[in-house]
Amino acid sequence: MTHLRLYDDHVQRGASFMEQQGWNVPAHYGDAVAEHHAVQRTVGIMDLSHRGKILVTGDDRVKWLQRIISNDILPLTTGEGVYSGFLTHKGHMLSYFRVYQLGASLLLEDVGEIGDRTFLALRKFLLYGTKATMEPCADNWGHLLVSGPQACGLIKAVCAVDMASLKLLSFLSVEMAGDRALLIRSEETGRCDVSLLIPANGLKAVWDRLWAVGETMGLTPFGAQALETLRMEAGIPKAGSDLNEQIVPPEANLEGKAFSLAKGCYPGQEVVARMDTYGSVRRRLVGLTVDGAVPPPHGAKLFSDAREVGWVSSAVRSPSLGTVIALGFPLRDFTAPGTSLSVEAHGARKAATVQTLPFVSP
Repeated sequence: MTHLRLYDDHVQRGASFMEQQGWNVPAHYGDAVAEHHAVQRTVGIMDLSHRGKILVTGDDRVKWLQRIISNDILPLTTGEGVYSGFLTHKGHMLSYFRVYQLGASLLLEDVGEIGDRTFLALRKFLLYGTKATMEPCADNWGHLLVSGPQACGLIKAVCAVDMASLKLLSFLSVEMAGDRALLIRSEETGRCDVSLLIPANGLKAVWDRLWAVGETMGLTPFGAQALETLRMEAGIPKAGSDLNEQIVPPEANLEGKAFSLAKGCYPGQEVVARMDTYGSVRRRLVGLTVDGAVPPPHGAKLFSDAREVGWVSSAVRSPSLGTVIALGFPLRDFTAPGTSLSVEAHGARKAATVQTLPFVSP
Protein backbone atom coordinates (compact mmCIF):
# COMPACT_ATOMS: atom_id res chain seq x y z
CA MET A 1 0.00 0.00 0.00
CA THR A 2 1.28 3.45 -0.93
CA HIS A 3 1.74 6.12 1.74
CA LEU A 4 0.94 9.77 1.11
CA ARG A 5 3.90 12.15 1.22
CA LEU A 6 2.39 13.74 4.33
CA TYR A 7 1.85 10.40 6.06
CA ASP A 8 4.01 11.31 9.07
CA ASP A 9 2.19 14.64 9.47
CA HIS A 10 -1.14 12.84 9.46
CA VAL A 11 0.12 10.38 12.07
CA GLN A 12 1.27 13.26 14.27
CA ARG A 13 -2.23 14.73 14.13
CA GLY A 14 -3.82 11.45 15.24
CA ALA A 15 -4.97 9.99 11.93
CA SER A 16 -6.43 6.51 11.63
CA PHE A 17 -6.01 5.15 8.12
CA MET A 18 -7.98 3.22 5.52
CA GLU A 19 -7.23 1.85 2.07
CA GLN A 20 -8.47 3.58 -1.07
CA GLN A 21 -7.35 2.15 -4.42
CA GLY A 22 -4.01 1.03 -3.02
CA TRP A 23 -3.33 4.23 -1.04
CA ASN A 24 -3.19 4.50 2.73
CA VAL A 25 -5.33 7.58 3.43
CA PRO A 26 -6.64 9.18 6.64
CA ALA A 27 -10.11 7.89 7.53
CA HIS A 28 -10.45 10.26 10.50
CA TYR A 29 -8.43 12.02 13.19
CA GLY A 30 -10.29 10.60 16.17
CA ASP A 31 -13.80 11.95 15.64
CA ALA A 32 -15.24 12.05 12.11
CA VAL A 33 -18.45 13.73 13.28
CA ALA A 34 -16.51 16.58 14.90
CA GLU A 35 -14.50 16.95 11.69
CA HIS A 36 -17.75 17.12 9.70
CA HIS A 37 -19.08 19.93 11.90
CA ALA A 38 -15.75 21.80 11.79
CA VAL A 39 -15.99 22.02 8.00
CA GLN A 40 -19.59 23.21 8.29
CA ARG A 41 -18.78 25.89 10.84
CA THR A 42 -15.18 27.04 10.37
CA VAL A 43 -12.52 25.48 8.13
CA GLY A 44 -11.01 22.06 7.53
CA ILE A 45 -8.10 20.65 5.55
CA MET A 46 -7.82 17.28 3.80
CA ASP A 47 -5.11 15.53 1.82
CA LEU A 48 -6.46 14.31 -1.55
CA SER A 49 -3.06 13.64 -3.12
CA HIS A 50 -4.07 10.05 -3.93
CA ARG A 51 -6.73 11.20 -6.42
CA GLY A 52 -6.08 10.26 -10.05
CA LYS A 53 -4.57 13.03 -12.18
CA ILE A 54 -3.53 12.99 -15.84
CA LEU A 55 -1.52 15.60 -17.73
CA VAL A 56 -2.29 15.79 -21.48
CA THR A 57 0.25 17.54 -23.71
CA GLY A 58 1.05 17.79 -27.42
CA ASP A 59 -0.27 19.76 -30.39
CA ASP A 60 -3.41 17.60 -30.71
CA ARG A 61 -4.25 17.53 -27.00
CA VAL A 62 -7.48 19.56 -27.24
CA LYS A 63 -8.64 18.13 -30.56
CA TRP A 64 -8.02 14.56 -29.43
CA LEU A 65 -9.68 14.88 -26.03
CA GLN A 66 -12.61 16.83 -27.50
CA ARG A 67 -13.44 13.86 -29.75
CA ILE A 68 -13.69 11.27 -26.98
CA ILE A 69 -15.02 12.87 -23.78
CA SER A 70 -18.63 13.86 -23.10
CA ASN A 71 -18.27 17.61 -22.54
CA ASP A 72 -17.16 20.50 -24.75
CA ILE A 73 -13.68 21.77 -23.88
CA LEU A 74 -13.14 24.00 -26.91
CA PRO A 75 -14.54 27.13 -25.19
CA LEU A 76 -12.18 26.78 -22.21
CA THR A 77 -9.58 29.49 -21.77
CA THR A 78 -6.55 29.26 -19.51
CA GLY A 79 -7.75 29.26 -15.91
CA GLU A 80 -11.07 27.49 -16.57
CA GLY A 81 -12.31 23.97 -16.05
CA VAL A 82 -15.37 21.77 -16.66
CA TYR A 83 -16.76 18.45 -15.55
CA SER A 84 -16.81 15.64 -18.07
CA GLY A 85 -17.16 11.91 -18.35
CA PHE A 86 -15.89 9.17 -20.58
CA LEU A 87 -18.66 6.90 -21.82
CA THR A 88 -18.99 3.49 -23.39
CA HIS A 89 -20.55 3.33 -26.85
CA LYS A 90 -23.82 2.51 -25.08
CA GLY A 91 -23.57 5.75 -23.10
CA HIS A 92 -22.62 4.27 -19.73
CA MET A 93 -20.13 6.11 -17.51
CA LEU A 94 -16.64 4.64 -17.31
CA SER A 95 -15.18 7.63 -15.46
CA TYR A 96 -16.02 11.12 -14.23
CA PHE A 97 -13.44 13.88 -13.93
CA ARG A 98 -12.66 17.58 -14.17
CA VAL A 99 -10.70 19.04 -17.08
CA TYR A 100 -8.56 22.14 -16.46
CA GLN A 101 -7.13 24.27 -19.26
CA LEU A 102 -3.56 25.12 -18.27
CA GLY A 103 -2.60 26.69 -21.59
CA ALA A 104 0.23 24.46 -22.80
CA SER A 105 -1.48 21.37 -21.37
CA LEU A 106 -4.72 19.96 -19.98
CA LEU A 107 -5.04 18.47 -16.52
CA LEU A 108 -7.65 15.83 -15.70
CA GLU A 109 -8.58 15.20 -12.07
CA ASP A 110 -10.82 12.29 -11.08
CA VAL A 111 -13.92 13.02 -8.99
CA GLY A 112 -13.73 10.11 -6.58
CA GLU A 113 -11.32 7.34 -5.71
CA ILE A 114 -11.24 5.18 -8.85
CA GLY A 115 -7.54 4.43 -9.26
CA ASP A 116 -6.25 4.29 -12.83
CA ARG A 117 -9.67 3.81 -14.45
CA THR A 118 -9.69 7.11 -16.36
CA PHE A 119 -6.13 6.70 -17.66
CA LEU A 120 -6.72 3.11 -18.81
CA ALA A 121 -10.00 4.02 -20.53
CA LEU A 122 -8.63 7.03 -22.42
CA ARG A 123 -5.35 5.36 -23.38
CA LYS A 124 -7.19 2.95 -25.69
CA PHE A 125 -8.21 5.91 -27.85
CA LEU A 126 -4.73 7.42 -28.13
CA LEU A 127 -3.99 6.13 -31.62
CA TYR A 128 -0.63 6.03 -33.36
CA GLY A 129 0.15 9.33 -35.05
CA THR A 130 -1.93 11.45 -32.68
CA LYS A 131 0.18 14.34 -31.43
CA ALA A 132 -0.91 14.01 -27.82
CA THR A 133 0.64 12.41 -24.77
CA MET A 134 -1.00 11.32 -21.52
CA GLU A 135 0.97 11.08 -18.30
CA PRO A 136 -0.43 9.90 -14.94
CA CYS A 137 0.84 12.53 -12.54
CA ALA A 138 -0.68 11.86 -9.09
CA ASP A 139 2.84 11.25 -7.82
CA ASN A 140 3.98 14.64 -9.13
CA TRP A 141 1.24 16.77 -7.59
CA GLY A 142 0.13 17.17 -4.02
CA HIS A 143 -3.55 17.94 -3.57
CA LEU A 144 -4.87 19.70 -0.46
CA LEU A 145 -8.54 20.53 0.01
CA VAL A 146 -9.45 23.50 2.21
CA SER A 147 -13.18 23.64 2.98
CA GLY A 148 -15.63 25.58 5.09
CA PRO A 149 -17.00 29.10 5.60
CA GLN A 150 -13.50 30.41 6.38
CA ALA A 151 -11.73 28.54 3.57
CA CYS A 152 -11.46 31.55 1.25
CA GLY A 153 -10.31 33.69 4.19
CA LEU A 154 -7.52 31.26 5.00
CA ILE A 155 -6.39 31.11 1.38
CA LYS A 156 -6.41 34.91 1.19
CA ALA A 157 -4.30 35.14 4.38
CA VAL A 158 -1.76 32.62 3.05
CA CYS A 159 -1.66 33.49 -0.66
CA ALA A 160 -2.99 37.07 -0.84
CA VAL A 161 -5.58 36.06 -3.46
CA ASP A 162 -9.37 36.27 -3.32
CA MET A 163 -11.05 33.01 -4.30
CA ALA A 164 -14.57 34.05 -3.32
CA SER A 165 -15.39 35.65 -6.67
CA LEU A 166 -14.15 32.77 -8.84
CA LYS A 167 -16.78 30.64 -10.55
CA LEU A 168 -16.83 26.87 -10.06
CA LEU A 169 -13.74 25.10 -11.46
CA SER A 170 -11.95 28.32 -12.28
CA PHE A 171 -8.42 28.55 -10.93
CA LEU A 172 -5.46 30.82 -10.35
CA SER A 173 -1.78 30.03 -10.74
CA VAL A 174 0.26 31.40 -7.84
CA GLU A 175 3.76 30.96 -6.47
CA MET A 176 3.91 28.76 -3.38
CA ALA A 177 6.96 27.11 -1.84
CA GLY A 178 9.10 28.34 -4.74
CA ASP A 179 6.94 26.76 -7.46
CA ARG A 180 3.69 27.39 -9.30
CA ALA A 181 0.59 25.97 -7.63
CA LEU A 182 -3.02 25.93 -8.81
CA LEU A 183 -5.77 27.28 -6.55
CA ILE A 184 -9.09 25.87 -7.79
CA ARG A 185 -12.62 26.78 -6.73
CA SER A 186 -13.73 23.17 -6.46
CA GLU A 187 -16.82 21.24 -5.31
CA GLU A 188 -16.38 18.54 -2.69
CA THR A 189 -18.36 19.28 0.48
CA GLY A 190 -21.12 21.72 -0.46
CA ARG A 191 -19.33 24.49 1.46
CA CYS A 192 -16.65 26.83 0.13
CA ASP A 193 -14.09 24.40 -1.31
CA VAL A 194 -10.62 25.35 -2.53
CA SER A 195 -8.31 22.71 -3.99
CA LEU A 196 -4.59 23.41 -3.98
CA LEU A 197 -2.62 21.44 -6.56
CA ILE A 198 1.02 21.77 -5.57
CA PRO A 199 4.18 20.28 -7.11
CA ALA A 200 4.94 17.37 -4.80
CA ASN A 201 8.28 18.69 -3.55
CA GLY A 202 6.57 21.80 -2.17
CA LEU A 203 3.63 20.02 -0.54
CA LYS A 204 5.09 19.85 2.96
CA ALA A 205 5.98 23.56 3.00
CA VAL A 206 2.47 24.55 1.89
CA TRP A 207 0.87 22.21 4.44
CA ASP A 208 2.96 23.76 7.23
CA ARG A 209 2.16 27.30 6.07
CA LEU A 210 -1.59 26.61 6.02
CA TRP A 211 -1.39 25.27 9.57
CA ALA A 212 0.74 28.16 10.81
CA VAL A 213 -1.94 30.63 9.68
CA GLY A 214 -5.00 28.43 10.06
CA GLU A 215 -4.72 27.22 13.66
CA THR A 216 -5.88 30.59 14.99
CA MET A 217 -8.92 30.27 12.69
CA GLY A 218 -9.82 26.83 14.06
CA LEU A 219 -8.33 24.81 11.18
CA THR A 220 -9.18 21.11 11.61
CA PRO A 221 -7.90 18.10 9.65
CA PHE A 222 -10.63 15.90 8.23
CA GLY A 223 -10.51 12.50 6.64
CA ALA A 224 -12.36 10.32 4.16
CA GLN A 225 -15.26 9.56 6.51
CA ALA A 226 -16.10 13.22 7.08
CA LEU A 227 -15.71 13.99 3.38
CA GLU A 228 -18.20 11.23 2.61
CA THR A 229 -20.84 12.54 5.01
CA LEU A 230 -20.32 16.10 3.82
CA ARG A 231 -20.61 15.32 0.12
CA MET A 232 -23.65 13.09 0.78
CA GLU A 233 -25.46 15.84 2.69
CA ALA A 234 -24.68 18.13 -0.25
CA GLY A 235 -26.06 15.57 -2.72
CA ILE A 236 -22.85 15.41 -4.76
CA PRO A 237 -22.39 12.13 -6.69
CA LYS A 238 -18.92 10.74 -7.29
CA ALA A 239 -17.24 8.31 -9.64
CA GLY A 240 -17.21 4.71 -8.50
CA SER A 241 -20.08 4.39 -6.08
CA ASP A 242 -22.66 6.61 -7.82
CA LEU A 243 -21.34 7.20 -11.33
CA ASN A 244 -20.32 3.97 -13.03
CA GLU A 245 -21.19 1.61 -15.87
CA GLN A 246 -24.74 1.17 -14.56
CA ILE A 247 -25.47 4.84 -15.25
CA VAL A 248 -26.00 7.07 -18.31
CA PRO A 249 -25.22 10.77 -17.53
CA PRO A 250 -28.79 12.12 -17.84
CA GLU A 251 -29.87 9.62 -15.18
CA ALA A 252 -27.45 11.30 -12.76
CA ASN A 253 -28.84 14.82 -13.38
CA LEU A 254 -25.64 15.88 -15.18
CA GLU A 255 -27.38 17.87 -17.93
CA GLY A 256 -25.60 21.16 -18.50
CA LYS A 257 -22.75 20.05 -16.26
CA ALA A 258 -20.83 17.07 -17.59
CA PHE A 259 -22.03 16.35 -21.12
CA SER A 260 -22.78 18.30 -24.27
CA LEU A 261 -25.63 17.76 -26.70
CA ALA A 262 -24.25 20.20 -29.25
CA LYS A 263 -20.53 19.57 -29.72
CA GLY A 264 -20.74 16.61 -32.11
CA CYS A 265 -19.86 12.97 -31.92
CA TYR A 266 -18.13 11.19 -29.04
CA PRO A 267 -18.52 7.65 -27.68
CA GLY A 268 -22.04 7.29 -26.27
CA GLN A 269 -23.26 10.61 -27.71
CA GLU A 270 -26.08 9.05 -29.74
CA VAL A 271 -27.54 7.38 -26.65
CA VAL A 272 -27.40 10.59 -24.62
CA ALA A 273 -28.90 12.66 -27.46
CA ARG A 274 -31.71 10.14 -27.98
CA MET A 275 -32.61 10.35 -24.28
CA ASP A 276 -32.83 14.12 -24.60
CA THR A 277 -34.87 14.05 -27.81
CA TYR A 278 -37.41 11.49 -26.68
CA GLY A 279 -37.40 12.15 -22.92
CA SER A 280 -36.56 8.50 -22.36
CA VAL A 281 -34.47 8.74 -19.17
CA ARG A 282 -35.42 5.51 -17.41
CA ARG A 283 -34.30 6.38 -13.87
CA ARG A 284 -33.02 9.39 -11.93
CA LEU A 285 -30.59 10.06 -9.11
CA VAL A 286 -32.51 11.05 -5.96
CA GLY A 287 -31.91 11.56 -2.28
CA LEU A 288 -33.46 9.19 0.25
CA THR A 289 -33.91 9.20 4.00
CA VAL A 290 -33.92 5.65 5.36
CA ASP A 291 -35.31 4.32 8.63
CA GLY A 292 -32.94 2.54 11.02
CA ALA A 293 -29.47 3.15 12.36
CA VAL A 294 -27.37 1.20 9.83
CA PRO A 295 -26.76 2.61 6.31
CA PRO A 296 -27.64 0.13 3.55
CA PRO A 297 -24.74 -1.10 1.41
CA HIS A 298 -24.01 -0.04 -2.14
CA GLY A 299 -26.38 -1.88 -4.46
CA ALA A 300 -29.13 -2.45 -1.90
CA LYS A 301 -32.43 -2.87 -3.77
CA LEU A 302 -35.23 -0.30 -3.72
CA PHE A 303 -38.86 -1.47 -3.71
CA SER A 304 -42.27 0.06 -4.16
CA ASP A 305 -44.49 -2.44 -2.35
CA ALA A 306 -43.43 -5.76 -3.93
CA ARG A 307 -41.95 -4.23 -7.10
CA GLU A 308 -38.19 -3.75 -7.40
CA VAL A 309 -37.65 -0.23 -8.76
CA GLY A 310 -33.95 0.61 -8.34
CA TRP A 311 -30.94 0.57 -6.05
CA VAL A 312 -28.95 2.55 -3.49
CA SER A 313 -25.58 3.84 -4.69
CA SER A 314 -24.25 5.49 -1.48
CA ALA A 315 -25.49 5.78 2.10
CA VAL A 316 -24.24 7.26 5.40
CA ARG A 317 -25.61 8.37 8.72
CA SER A 318 -25.97 12.14 8.50
CA PRO A 319 -24.35 14.04 11.40
CA SER A 320 -26.53 17.08 10.66
CA LEU A 321 -29.88 15.27 10.38
CA GLY A 322 -29.29 12.39 12.78
CA THR A 323 -30.70 9.89 10.30
CA VAL A 324 -29.52 7.63 7.51
CA ILE A 325 -29.40 9.32 4.09
CA ALA A 326 -28.70 7.78 0.73
CA LEU A 327 -28.33 8.46 -2.96
CA GLY A 328 -30.21 6.06 -5.19
CA PHE A 329 -31.52 5.43 -8.69
CA PRO A 330 -35.23 4.55 -8.74
CA LEU A 331 -37.26 4.35 -11.93
CA ARG A 332 -38.53 7.77 -13.00
CA ASP A 333 -42.11 7.10 -11.81
CA PHE A 334 -40.77 6.85 -8.27
CA THR A 335 -38.59 9.98 -8.09
CA ALA A 336 -41.00 12.65 -6.83
CA PRO A 337 -40.06 14.08 -3.40
CA GLY A 338 -42.17 12.42 -0.73
CA THR A 339 -42.48 9.10 -2.58
CA SER A 340 -42.47 6.17 -0.14
CA LEU A 341 -40.16 3.27 -0.96
CA SER A 342 -38.34 0.59 0.99
CA VAL A 343 -34.72 -0.57 1.01
CA GLU A 344 -33.78 -4.23 1.30
CA ALA A 345 -30.57 -4.71 3.27
CA HIS A 346 -29.16 -7.01 5.94
CA GLY A 347 -32.05 -9.42 5.50
CA ALA A 348 -34.78 -6.86 6.17
CA ARG A 349 -36.61 -3.99 4.54
CA LYS A 350 -36.52 -0.46 5.89
CA ALA A 351 -38.84 2.40 4.94
CA ALA A 352 -37.32 5.10 2.74
CA THR A 353 -38.62 8.44 1.47
CA VAL A 354 -37.47 10.36 -1.61
CA GLN A 355 -36.03 13.77 -0.71
CA THR A 356 -35.05 16.90 -2.62
CA LEU A 357 -31.29 17.39 -2.95
CA PRO A 358 -29.26 18.70 -1.26
CA PHE A 359 -30.22 17.20 2.09
CA VAL A 360 -28.53 20.10 3.90
CA SER A 361 -28.12 23.55 2.36
CA PRO A 362 -24.94 25.54 3.02
